[in-house]
Amino acid sequence: MGAEPLEIYLEEHDLATGLRDDVRTGLTAAQKWLPPKWFYDARGSALFEEITRLPEYYPTRAERSVLVGRAADIAAVTGAKTLIELGSGSSEKTRLLLDAFTRHGGLGTFVPLDVSISALRQSTAQIARDYPGLRVRGIVGDFTRQLDRLPTGGRRLVAFLGGTIGNLLPAERAEFLAAMRAALETGDWLLIGTDLVKDPSVIVPAYDDSAGVTAEFNRNVLHVVNRELGADFDPGSFDHVALWDPEQEWIEMRLRATRPMRVRVLDLTVDFTEGEDLRTEVSAKFRPEGIAAELATAGFAVPQFWTDRRGLFGVSLAQAV
Repeated sequence: MGAEPLEIYLEEHDLATGLRDDVRTGLTAAQKWLPPKWFYDARGSALFEEITRLPEYYPTRAERSVLVGRAADIAAVTGAKTLIELGSGSSEKTRLLLDAFTRHGGLGTFVPLDVSISALRQSTAQIARDYPGLRVRGIVGDFTRQLDRLPTGGRRLVAFLGGTIGNLLPAERAEFLAAMRAALETGDWLLIGTDLVKDPSVIVPAYDDSAGVTAEFNRNVLHVVNRELGADFDPGSFDHVALWDPEQEWIEMRLRATRPMRVRVLDLTVDFTEGEDLRTEVSAKFRPEGIAAELATAGFAVPQFWTDRRGLFGVSLAQAV
């Protein structure tokens, strides 16, 4: 059928406004922060793809192994007519689902949603070539803001993979899951990937690899702010730090100033003391009973929960009730 023209609900000026707002809010906070979504320009996306192939970075491999083993079950249980992927990127892991649905039969439409027009245009064209009987309908949008733009009708399965939900703080997760439930009809399905709580000796190296790729990925947010907003950050004067918080059960990525600095960005002058941290990412880890409770609060039942053989990563199949 081919890829349909992209439905664009997020323009470049929306992204520029969002970046300015986040920089102004985050850099004037008592504990300075920037959200992780600004890692992902072309360079950041390439660095992250490199991270997923590192020996220390287990989440991608662990989640993929679950999908390899369970994709046929997911297709059979859901009987979905429309597959929607949030934050789709290259849709690589989703191909395991598309293959399973192709064998099972009945899937008519694939709807990837992503903030990047160029990445989405490329991936939808490739998916349309590889699955010629499938209607491919790409949506340019932010999954925290544009869930109301998802197509309606038919039984739907929304895939939110990669453990990305862990980048949301607890209140943000509750808001997202409630909005997700509001966008779905009773009987629709949500497939969600969650990195699981485990020994920090396994978690921390995944965010602080020996080759230094994650450090470059972390600093990339400063390159983005410099380029897009004319800031004068010196990325090389910030050390990459990955810290496990045992109370919150999440890992934090930070950039730590190695010297006193004064940074100019927008109409702000931002001072850093030596040793001061700029938080760039929170990545929450989950317990099976915890994610089930969060889903239940939002209006989902969890009939299936799977992990890889080592119990590193979980995949929940939840139904809107």
